[in-house]
Amino acid sequence: MNKRAMMSYLLASVLAMAGFTGVVDSPTVQAAAPAKDYASHTAKAAIDFGVQKKYLWLDNKGNFYPNSQMTQGQFIASLVAIRELKEVAPVPQLPTGHWAKMSYEKAQKAGILAGVKVEPNRLLTKEETAALVYAAWKPIRGEKNPNLTNTGALITWGWMKPAPSGQPKFREDLPVTRGEAAEILRYLWKDKWQLEQGAKYADEFHKSLKVVNGRISGKVPKADNNFRIITQINKKQGEREGYSNNQIFSISVNNVSYITFKVINFNDSTSAGTYLYTKLPVLERIKNTPKFHE
Repeated sequence: MNKRAMMSYLLASVLAMAGFTGVVDSPTVQAAAPAKDYASHTAKAAIDFGVQKKYLWLDNKGNFYPNSQMTQGQFIASLVAIRELKEVAPVPQLPTGHWAKMSYEKAQKAGILAGVKVEPNRLLTKEETAALVYAAWKPIRGEKNPNLTNTGALITWGWMKPAPSGQPKFREDLPVTRGEAAEILRYLWKDKWQLEQGAKYADEFHKSLKVVNGRISGKVPKADNNFRIITQINKKQGEREGYSNNQIFSISVNNVSYITFKVINFNDSTSAGTYLYTKLPVLERIKNTPKFHE
């Protein structure tokens, strides 16, 4: 182990022993403190965001150690916090009282640890980090592109930085710093949040739909400034009609081939939810939200 890796390992061990990364399951989660060692770091916004949302934690001096390598236990604790997991399954590899035991037990129940050797102090590489991301996010968004490594898929998705210029773009063996992990975790939190908002708008739209006297009617929900909602009526003659935020429509159901309902994130144009109605006049919807590899 080189000198830098040894220093990161020792730091991780000290933080773990101090309970720095274990407050995820504590009833007294640490509040955000004035930034010390990351005040001018490029990941400052992501770190502050994570501390505010309580899936990242500072030590009692307000430090985050953004340039130290992320450990398996620290990353799993954050994934569990973002997913808001509650149910547990045994993880006998960790002794009772270990700071990360509860997080690992929740991750185990959720299937995040499938094929993962339990090593809380293990310093993560890009490939190991990306593999944990896809394991945690499989029920949220989807699976990775099967033609890419976990690293390559996550870099292609835009959630992980590529290797420095002059190196192979998808180098899986590079270390992941705590600052880099904070940026990845912010993407995860925001993706989960936007999908939850999309599902809420979709439910509101679904409840508005009615088929009366041969006509189908409904109202497009009014979204906040983060989203744009589009309802597209696809007619049997090949024509289309579009309706957006807060608009009402009514059309002969015999003229409709299918309806598409979309919620789009204004900030990055990603899909927060796509649903299809293909069995009209039966108001049955099919979730068609794009997955990672799309």
